[in-house]
This record gives sequence, structure tokens and C-alpha cells, in this order.
Amino acid sequence: MQKHILEFTNILRRAGVRVSTAEALDAFKALEVLSIDDREVFRNALGATMVKRAADVATFEELFGLYWSGFYDSLREAFDQASAGLPERMDYEALLRQIAELLQDVEGGPEALSDLARAMLAGDLGELESLIRSAAEEAGVGRIENFLQIGFFSRRILERMGAERAEGELRGLTERLRAAGMPDDEAEAMGSLINGLMDAIRKSVRNFTEREIQQRNHDYMEKYRQETLLEKSFYHLTEDEVRKMREVVERLAQKIKNILTIRRRRMKRGKLDLHQTLRRNMSHGGIPFEMVWKHRKKDRPKLVILCDVSSSVANVSRFMLQFCYTLQEAFTKIRSFIFVSDLGEVTHLFKDADINESIERALQGGGVVNVYTRSNFGNAFYVFAQNHLSAVDKKTTVLILGDARNNYNDPKAWCLREIHNRAKDLIWLNPENPNAWGFGDSVMNRYAPFADVAEECRNLRQLSNLIDRLVLS
Repeated sequence: MQKHILEFTNILRRAGVRVSTAEALDAFKALEVLSIDDREVFRNALGATMVKRAADVATFEELFGLYWSGFYDSLREAFDQASAGLPERMDYEALLRQIAELLQDVEGGPEALSDLARAMLAGDLGELESLIRSAAEEAGVGRIENFLQIGFFSRRILERMGAERAEGELRGLTERLRAAGMPDDEAEAMGSLINGLMDAIRKSVRNFTEREIQQRNHDYMEKYRQETLLEKSFYHLTEDEVRKMREVVERLAQKIKNILTIRRRRMKRGKLDLHQTLRRNMSHGGIPFEMVWKHRKKDRPKLVILCDVSSSVANVSRFMLQFCYTLQEAFTKIRSFIFVSDLGEVTHLFKDADINESIERALQGGGVVNVYTRSNFGNAFYVFAQNHLSAVDKKTTVLILGDARNNYNDPKAWCLREIHNRAKDLIWLNPENPNAWGFGDSVMNRYAPFADVAEECRNLRQLSNLIDRLVLS
């Protein structure tokens, strides 16, 4: 059972549900005091130990049905239909007793039959499920990729189970029962029962294979939805997609945090200094008894963010802020400013409140700027240069998000030059295609010379790549 729990845990992980090793162990402990026979209690126990977020409940319910409840129920239904085909005057339980008595006179007794034949006769659904899962593993059904392979893997599972052998054994029993005096009509009914049992096995195996591909397709569809969100332009996101995008950003940020954690562990240990190790161990004949490690401390940068919160680029600012504040331990300090025409600092909004709530307040102006006015980048940079330039030094990366549509106002590019001259790096992310920079009221061509990096950022993939370079390089 623990093996199946681990397999189910991996299916959940592939579908994007975060299940830790400790939570899988909690599931094992729960099963020590609960019975798997009560599927409702079993489902609730797994859900309570493995699911942490409300957003993952629907995924868990669907996959639980595919992996556990649905298959068992379909197995029971198939075998109920097989036994229902007997004539009313034939008692199935009495028939089983008659078969058991007959087997006592056969060399080897009941053990002369294969595991599959015995489980089919006894209607032991738990054993049948276990046999199907074991045979599926041997058949390599985990490698199934598309629906065209269902027939192929179903046949391989039946072969691994020994379905032909079991059918031969059951038909041999029928002939023995006929020879022992069973009436012809009952022997024919017994033959029909065997046909029904074999059909039930074949249907159950195919059903299992179909469920396996559905489990994998769930993972595929989830990845496809995420890939679609990664590529979709920020300009065209619906409200529902914005909510889903928050989860994607959170997962991407968590992935980067995991990489940073590993790097910090390696930095604490240091990197092997091969040259010094060999020199120090010359007296040992070159055998490295004494290891020499070199430690290189990498300073975390300070980050100053200037976000255009006008409606045309609000989503870029939303997800950029979510990334940065989710990864804030990667920076010494973060200061955030928003602007449309005026500019104001909103760092204080992120001190104690939830990140998403703080971002929404910032996008609404945060009480420091009017978001309903016309964009004026020149004035915003002038205000920053006059009042906040001290926030920038040679350890500071300045990150600007905006489309540089200045409504034909004075761009005051000299202000951006002063910011650039004081900063370690100045990065500008523009959601517009570079072919549009400098046309119409765009003054991006005036600002680009003062940016160390000026890139298009119209979707989450481009934004994520920039964050990777900023944090991990």
C-alpha cells in the first residue's frame, strides 16, 4: 500500500500539487489507524495530509477518483455484471463451494490454480486490483504517452497477469464439474460465467490503462495551461487569468528560491581549491588527506523599482512586484516607487501586509499618486532625481517598468542619465515590441542609451527570464 501512496504522491506532484516527504509520511501514519475499505474516510485522510491550498482541492479530488475510487468501482461493477449472468436457480456462493470441493480432489488443491483464477472465482476485488497494478508496472504502463497506445499496453498487462492461463484453468474446471455430474444447462451457465469474468478482466485492464493516460493528460493539460499563461501577453489577460497567473508566479518564484537555498548551502561549504589541496598534501604523496576550500562571498544587491501603474502596463508592474517581494531575501533592500505623472514611494505598503493586497493597493495609487492622469515619464524621473536619488548607489540595481509613452511631454532624459550614473545597473522592461520604440509619443529611443539592459517584456516568460538573470547570475 505504501508503494501506491508514493505513486499517488508523485502523480499529485506532477499535477502541480506540492506534497512534501513529511506529508507523505503523515499519510502512512493515518493509514495505520484507518481502513482503506471505507473509501470516503480514506479519501479524507489523504486530503487532510497532502493538500494545503484550497486551489489544489479540485486537482486532488479528480486524481483521487482516477487513481483510487473510480477504478475500484468500475472493477466491482464489471464483476457484478458477470455474476448476474447466472440463471436464477444457480446460487453463485453454492457454485463457489462446489468448485472448492472439486479442487480438493485435484493435485495441489486450490493452489493448483493461478492467483488470477482464484481471485476471479472468489470475486476478491482487492486482490484483482493489486494484480492489475502489479502487472501494469511490469508492463511499463507508466511510459504510456497517447491514446493510441491503450490497446498495446492493455494486452501487455493481460499477458503479465497470465489471463490466458487463468481462462484455461477455469474452462478445465467446467469440464471437471460436468464430469462430476453437473447438468448440461448449468455447465453452459458456468461457461457463460467464465466468459463474463474474462470480459470483466479485459474491461477492467483497459479501464485502468485509460485512467493512467488520463492521469498523465491531467499533468499535460496543467502544463499546457501554464505554458499558455507564460506566453500570453499581459495586455490581454482576463481577471480569471490574472488570478491564475499569481499562482504561476508563486511557483516560479518558489523554484528560484529553492535554487538560491542550494547555492547558499554550497557557499557555506565552499568550493574545492584543487591547486591548494594538492600543494598541502604533497607530504602525503598527493593523497588528499587535507581538503582546502575557497570561499567567495557574493553580495546581495539592493533593488530600486520604478513601476508605471497606468492601465496599459499595470499587469507588468503587478507581477514584477510579486516576483521581487516573493524573492526579497535575495536582495539586501527593496524600495518601490510608482508613477503615472507624479511619483511616490510605496515601500511601506509591503512591510506587514499580504503581498497581493499590497500590490493591489499600489496599483490603485497607494495614496501617493493619481493613477487617472496622463503619463509623464519625464516628470516622474525628475521627481525621483530631485527627492530620492540618495536611494541609489553603486550596489543598487534600478528596475524600471513602463512603455515610455510620454504623451509628447519633455522626456527629461538627463534625469535618467543621473540615475544611471549612480546605479550599479539600470534595467528597463518595456511591454511594447522594440519596433514600436521611438514612434508616436514613445520616447524609448531617448531613454534606451542610459539603460544597461532594455528589453521587451510583454509576457510572463520574458519577465521570468529577466528575474532569473537578475537573481541567479
